[in-house]
Amino acid sequence: MTTSIDGAALLDEVEAFHRRFNVFPTDAAFVAVALWDAHAHLLDCFDSTPRLAFLSPEPGSGKTRALEIVETLVPQPMTAVNASAAALFRSVSAGTAKPTILFDEIDTVFGPKAGDNEELRGFLNAGHRRTGVTYRCIGDGGQQSVQAFPSYCAVAVAGLGSLPDTILSRSVIIRMRRRARNERVEPFRARVHEAEGHKLRDRLAAWAEQVRDVVMGAWPEMPDGVTDRPADVWEPLIAVADAAGGAWPERARAACVELVTASKANDKGSLGVRLLTDLRDHVMVGIDRLPTVAILDRLNALDDAPWADLHGKPLDNRRLSKMLAEYMTADNEPITSRNIKTAGSVLKGYYAADLADAWARYCPPPPESPLPPLPDTENAA
Repeated sequence: MTTSIDGAALLDEVEAFHRRFNVFPTDAAFVAVALWDAHAHLLDCFDSTPRLAFLSPEPGSGKTRALEIVETLVPQPMTAVNASAAALFRSVSAGTAKPTILFDEIDTVFGPKAGDNEELRGFLNAGHRRTGVTYRCIGDGGQQSVQAFPSYCAVAVAGLGSLPDTILSRSVIIRMRRRARNERVEPFRARVHEAEGHKLRDRLAAWAEQVRDVVMGAWPEMPDGVTDRPADVWEPLIAVADAAGGAWPERARAACVELVTASKANDKGSLGVRLLTDLRDHVMVGIDRLPTVAILDRLNALDDAPWADLHGKPLDNRRLSKMLAEYMTADNEPITSRNIKTAGSVLKGYYAADLADAWARYCPPPPESPLPPLPDTENAA
């Protein structure tokens, strides 16, 4: 008779294995990565799979080492540096053993100097969901036919900077940092430690078979406030934690809340959402209207904001108008500038009432203690 495996104790060991070689920024990161390792063995139980993203602003932050440890623990690891989209989707669609794709230096694919990688981006987006497929023409000349290649697979990436929003929003994000002088890790020696990782991997695979039926029908209760895309990302990991039991259900939910909150704080959304948010929180606080020239002056003067240097030049009237016209007023009309009467003249500008509906729909909750309005605000009708 097969001996039952204690899932909680096994996840404890997986977490401890990571802690020997990796320095993650928070305990929540260790919880998330251990659960992600385990979820890769249960991929067919879920409707979607989160991407695991190790990101940092500078090299030498432990991203590659994190992928190396993950590689020892997941099924069918496939290391892909600069792999083509065609190679990846053929690997995923061939046979029954789906690879776990580990993509280092992902910034070479999506960074500012990466060029056109729409096929690869499409593959990574499509493979997030079980139903995801990539369509390709097969055959020669006039005998071509369209064939759907399944794209669903687990993917972990590492790179500098950030990722496209479409991938970032489907990811558990681990913001890596360089090790401080007092942070010690054990040197990773592949000839010695890979075998240890593989033993844990084999036990994870055996445990996955043990709990597969339980996980297959699971609908885990999500923490308050975690809905929509973040819930899709975390549902498989929390289902794994619930199947493991012990302290893991509670730890998983705490980690979920912490990392989802952190991702919202780091992710300003699209440039348009950042513009709306800065207008609400920094430019038009307590103001019902403001001329465009004053709006531009205040936006371009904001510290830690992109407006003074958008592709080498500051935000101007034309760009501001184009960006705001993408959003609608409460009357479902594009937001546009209107006349504002000032002392002795009429200037074009924007009204808070026109922006209010977009603020409510797209922006994160406002700060609890908003900054006071800037002095000498022109509110004259």
